Amino acid sequence: MAAPESPALRALTAAALALPGLAQPLHAAEGDEATFQYGHYKETARELYLGERSAYNPIQVDNLSGGGKFTLMDRWKLAFHYAQDTWSGATPITSAPLALGGNNYPSNNAAISGATPLILGNNTLMYDRQFNPYRLDLDSGDYVKDARLVQTIATASPETRQQGDFRLAYQWDEAEASVNGGVSEEPDYHSAFAGLGGRLDLNQKLTALNLGLDYTNSDIAAHLDPNASPYYDYSNYANQVQVQPGPFGVEIKTLRAVRQDWNTHFSVAQVLTKDALVESGVGYTRSTGYLANPYKVVDFVFVDPDQTPVDTGIPGLPALLTPEVQAVLERRPDARDQVTWDARYVQYVEPLDAALHFDYRFYHDDWGIDAHTFHLDWAQPLGWGWTVTPRFRYYSQSAADFYQPYFLFQQAEPKSGGQFNLAQVPLKAYSSDYRLSGFGALSGGVTVQKKVGKALTLEGGFEYYTHAGDLKLGGGGEASYANFDYYQFNAGLRLDLSAPLSLDIGDGDDHAHHSHKGHAMAHAPAGVMFGHMLERAGETMVGYRYMYSLQSGGSGAMLNGTASVGDAVVVAQGCGGKNRCSYAPSRMAMNMHMLDLMYAPTDWLNLMLMPQFMDMDMDFRQLDGAPPPSGESHNHGGAPRHATGGVGDIGMYALFKLFEMPGHHVHTALGFTAPSGNAGLKMPSSQTFYDYGMQLGSGTWDFRPSLTYTGQDGAWSWGGQLNAIARLESRNEFGYALGDLFQSSLWGGYNLLDWLSASLRGVYTAQGAIQGQYNGPHSETATFDIPANYGGHYWDLGFGLAAMVPEGTFQGNQFAVEWLQPLEDDAHGYQLQRTGSLSATWHLMF
Repeated sequence: MAAPESPALRALTAAALALPGLAQPLHAAEGDEATFQYGHYKETARELYLGERSAYNPIQVDNLSGGGKFTLMDRWKLAFHYAQDTWSGATPITSAPLALGGNNYPSNNAAISGATPLILGNNTLMYDRQFNPYRLDLDSGDYVKDARLVQTIATASPETRQQGDFRLAYQWDEAEASVNGGVSEEPDYHSAFAGLGGRLDLNQKLTALNLGLDYTNSDIAAHLDPNASPYYDYSNYANQVQVQPGPFGVEIKTLRAVRQDWNTHFSVAQVLTKDALVESGVGYTRSTGYLANPYKVVDFVFVDPDQTPVDTGIPGLPALLTPEVQAVLERRPDARDQVTWDARYVQYVEPLDAALHFDYRFYHDDWGIDAHTFHLDWAQPLGWGWTVTPRFRYYSQSAADFYQPYFLFQQAEPKSGGQFNLAQVPLKAYSSDYRLSGFGALSGGVTVQKKVGKALTLEGGFEYYTHAGDLKLGGGGEASYANFDYYQFNAGLRLDLSAPLSLDIGDGDDHAHHSHKGHAMAHAPAGVMFGHMLERAGETMVGYRYMYSLQSGGSGAMLNGTASVGDAVVVAQGCGGKNRCSYAPSRMAMNMHMLDLMYAPTDWLNLMLMPQFMDMDMDFRQLDGAPPPSGESHNHGGAPRHATGGVGDIGMYALFKLFEMPGHHVHTALGFTAPSGNAGLKMPSSQTFYDYGMQLGSGTWDFRPSLTYTGQDGAWSWGGQLNAIARLESRNEFGYALGDLFQSSLWGGYNLLDWLSASLRGVYTAQGAIQGQYNGPHSETATFDIPANYGGHYWDLGFGLAAMVPEGTFQGNQFAVEWLQPLEDDAHGYQLQRTGSLSATWHLMF
């Protein structure tokens, strides 16, 4: 049996749960649940100088997350969580005097190069004997005193981070022990983490002691920008930088390093009254290894006071000193000790049926940073299932001891053999990362929840954040050049798995029990969309669908029609005869996450909404015997890789039951996909379009009809489907339209057990080539740049398993998986051979 709860704790838990996402400070028995959430984060454009803003797109992040909490058996609890972040855009890599010439100042080109402020000088920056900076005004030809600073903005290709973690706990009447772990993966960073936790309840469960210990090991493999790395010094990490040949002689430099983090946290929570709770805790983190950011650079400015000054010949202007400028990769200490103290107060306001949450956190580390965080929330139920939660947050920190916007040395540049010698610079650590500066931040937002029925809660939220030096407590923060804002919004749902399900399983109604179980096992394989309908008016279904496809192979894996072709043919003909091809793909992977939301207003009509999130990455290679690319090409950043990710096209459908009799069912789906996915993504470095296959949507409104038949006789089931995608526009706003698609499937299945079935499916797919082409700058140096190299005729064989849990903890949950194995490809133009695709689904009706 579960541990009993005190009445005071139950009242306090109700208050705490009014705030979405608040971790309960005391243990309370909870129902099983599943959660899904999408979030979007975007920074405002960075101000450069004189009111100019960077023309590069600022940082933006699309986040998808999902998880669940389940009771495995009497006292065992399992929680898991998956998160996927895809980020892109431009971010500061350093800061410097405006007079240095950063960001192409004083030209009017605000779309800057990441390397520009590292290599410009050209006598645009001078100093007087008091070491005040002077800027050369190109309009007047005079030097003017100018101490302003500016950030250098650099771009990067989109990258995706994926993280999965779990927590397994065992509960006693007055205690709990848990173990947790997980991994986080991104192209240049791999982390694995594990931890232990424990909780002890005292004083009739009015007091709780919590203790946790976590360890993280991270491996860094950062690609240094080949366009900028020749202009900055990374000799401090020379032994950690590996150099490999890239396409057409471009060197790929990879900085490899390791860091470790140990963390422990202890807290005490105390119920004060039936309506109030207080909690306080302390934490300690020890970090060692490579703690710097491999993409941040520092400018060193050396002014030799013994040099002969330059006489400007301008009345009233002093003689000026000429500096020497060097850019170096930032260097932080290889150890960091961090201490936190946090306090929380929760008050349930009974007359308003609301909850007030106030949190304070103090942070200190041996890098010299002290930080304060104040957080205030008010959770207000409004009735009819609505809850509104406004929130406010203030943050302030002091600067790290080794932070400066740039470093000015009153000495000659140290050299050995006529070259800059970084080892002679009298600093052990240095950084110009604005995140280590002194600043303050204000943010405010609101979350709105709506409970739908007994099991489903919908949630949406918005937050706006302002980062500014003059918001720092006590003043003295960084100058306004480092100020920026961001906003973020999120939408999600929470499904209470402990709520009564609409399935008549285990309720004593044998006829309903067998009907639902049999129909569930007759569902189409996991890779078939629109394969089933809800049977009764008022039913709701929530589901998750994951699809993964892979094309891979080395040299010789390219197809023209059904035949393999070598590099010489691809070079000569793969780019449509207009250019000789330089590149071809060696691997392409796509991950697609879809949420299935279905409701049955009648027993013959289902309404369905299907938002989707996707990410893609592609490795490409230099073709043997290929010429160097001319004009715009994919040889950006040195690393032969592309990646994109974000929101895809959203589907809206209606499913109609056409025919049903015992053992046979026919329905049709009619609907559209809206062009919510970006079909015009551009490479940040060149501002040319990505290849067509890396875009996130079609860019057109698309009609998606389907016709599905399912049948069943005893343990055997079978079915077939015809479906199509018809583009309703001849061109999207970027000048092209994806080809129409037609697909047919036939399958058969057998119930291996009452709850488990296996299936075999044959699939034929025909897709047209892309019509039109990009109406803006784009490369034509690779096979994937050519519209004619898309589409074809494809034959596949699918192997699937499906399960429905008839009773117990996971009663009513339906799971299915299918692997689709290519049998034959008849590709249009020149394409990479397919390897296969995986589909996995989860559905629950209530």
